Amino acid sequence: MKKGNLSGIDRIELMQTFIRIVEAGSLSAAAVRLATSQPTISRRLQTLEQMLGLKLVQRTTHEMKLTDDGERCYAHAKALTESWQIIEEDLLGAAEEPKGVLRVLAPHAFGQDQMILPLQNYLQSYPKMTVEWMLSDRQPDFLAEGIDCAVHVGAVTDPSVVALHVAEVPRIVVASPTLFREQALPEEPAALPALPWVALSTFYRQEIVLHQDEKAAWRGDIKPRLLTDSLYALRNSVLAGMGVGIASSWLVQPDIDEGRLLHLCPAWQAAPLPIFLVYPWARFYPAKLRKFIALMREVLPVIGGTQPPGK
Repeated sequence: MKKGNLSGIDRIELMQTFIRIVEAGSLSAAAVRLATSQPTISRRLQTLEQMLGLKLVQRTTHEMKLTDDGERCYAHAKALTESWQIIEEDLLGAAEEPKGVLRVLAPHAFGQDQMILPLQNYLQSYPKMTVEWMLSDRQPDFLAEGIDCAVHVGAVTDPSVVALHVAEVPRIVVASPTLFREQALPEEPAALPALPWVALSTFYRQEIVLHQDEKAAWRGDIKPRLLTDSLYALRNSVLAGMGVGIASSWLVQPDIDEGRLLHLCPAWQAAPLPIFLVYPWARFYPAKLRKFIALMREVLPVIGGTQPPGK
C-alpha cells in the first residue's frame, strides 16, 4: 500500500491500537481489549508500519518484542493520544456525560457486599456507562489487563501508581459463644494466645497486634488452626467455633448484634486496614474515571463498616 492511499486512515485509531498491542503484550490480547478480531489488529499494525515506513514489532511464535523504532513510536503514541483526549475534553466540555466501559478491580468480600450500593449510585448517575466489576484481592497489572482503577484494601506496594487513601476498615477480635461454655471470657489481650485461632493469611499469620486508644500496642503470638485468604471463610470458621479470629467489623457486626458471635476485648482493636483507590499515573484521565474516583472518595469513608482515614 502506498502512502498516498493512506490519507483517509484514522491515525489516532492506529496509534490507540498500537498502544493496546504493547500494553496487552500480544495481538490476540489487544483484540480482546478492543472487542475486535486478531486479523483486524494485525491489519492496523501493518497499516501503521507502512504509513511510517518502519518496523515496529518483531514477532516470533513465542513472543512479541518492540524494535527501537517501536519503543519510540509507543512513547510518541502515548503522548499523542493523551493530547488528543485533552483536546476532546476541552472542546466537548468537562460536563459531558461519561460513557463507555470502566474496568474496576475490587476485593472479593468488600466488592460484593459493601460496594454494591456505591456502584449502583455511579451507574444510576451515568446511564451511558457500563462497569466491568472484577473481584480479586490481588494488586493488578493495570496496563496488561486493561484495568482503569482498583479498590484495594491493605498496603499498596507499587510506587509507580497513584494510590489515594480514602477510608479505613476497623478490625475486631471475635469468637463463637461455643468456645466459652466451660471457661470465662477473656478480659485482657494477654489471655488470647492460649485460645484456638483462625487467621487471615494475607494480614496476620503468627502474631497479632492490638491497640487501645493511644496506648502502646499489645503483641502476642498465635498458632492458627486454620489459615485462609478469604474473609468469608474466616467468618464462617469462627461462627463454626473453630477458633478466635480478627475480622473486619462490617462483616461480623450483624453476627454480634444477633448473638452468633462475641466481641472479645472490646476496648482493643487491630490496626484498621486502609482502603485505597489505585490507578495508573497519566497526564489525562477520562471523565468516566474522574467521576468514579470522585464518587468513591465521597462515599467510601461513610458507608457501613468504614471510617475516614486516621480516625
